[in-house]
Amino acid sequence: MRSKLLKPVKAYKNMEFLNSPDARLVRIMAEILEPQRRFRHNGVKDTIVFFGSARVKPGSQARSNLKTIQMKLSKAKRPTKKLLVTLRDAHTQVEMSRYYDDTVELARLLTEWSKKLPNPNRFVICSGGGPGIMEAANKGAYLAKGKSIGLNISIPSEQFPNQYITPGLNFEFHYFFLRKFWFIYLAKALVIFPGGFGTMDELMEVLTLLQTDKIRKKMTVVIYGTDYWKKILNFDELIRHGVITQDDLKLFKFIDSPKEAFEYLKRALTKNYPTR
Repeated sequence: MRSKLLKPVKAYKNMEFLNSPDARLVRIMAEILEPQRRFRHNGVKDTIVFFGSARVKPGSQARSNLKTIQMKLSKAKRPTKKLLVTLRDAHTQVEMSRYYDDTVELARLLTEWSKKLPNPNRFVICSGGGPGIMEAANKGAYLAKGKSIGLNISIPSEQFPNQYITPGLNFEFHYFFLRKFWFIYLAKALVIFPGGFGTMDELMEVLTLLQTDKIRKKMTVVIYGTDYWKKILNFDELIRHGVITQDDLKLFKFIDSPKEAFEYLKRALTKNYPTR
């Protein structure tokens, strides 16, 4: 007599299958549908996205680090090359830390303004969810007692969510392209603070989509930190070589203070998306 067969596991409960290459499309769909459900549940339809380096530190922390290194240097009989390089890097951290502090202030101002609108869930601050400029953006919204979003990504050098993200809006993505999709899909404005490869990748992708009319909605783009970005990216040379046009520079605006950025974004968002 044949023994009774065990009931098979349903495909959508089969973890070996769900983590296999065969189920990649299922995982992709999950990273579209699960965030969509949570955004809908939290009433989030419009965001202001902040991009920038994960390595920028708060001013107080950067100054404290510099002071510690200067003390070590003062006690050293013969400063090593490594210590001198560390001192140089600490000075750079202090210089860059103003962008962290400016991010906090701008996110705070935007959140306080958006909370006074008829729909307080309009123009919610969104970041990449990690440290540095991302943390600063979430912190500014937190200080204003508003919601904020963190779209984190699983990478080898593990990036953990910062403490200021609204719990129900804390996401972890596997696929970079889906993380980028959610950055742009809800965004009505973007603020690009100083950053490295990741920030430049995000900036250039957005500018390309705007230039080619793949983004059809009104999108305000602020590039924050003229001195930094004009050293890193020479747009004038791109024009001179004929690979972009003068009109392409209208896709964004350079700004250098939280107050100026706030006023510019508030005007643009009010014009492009009249508050109701």
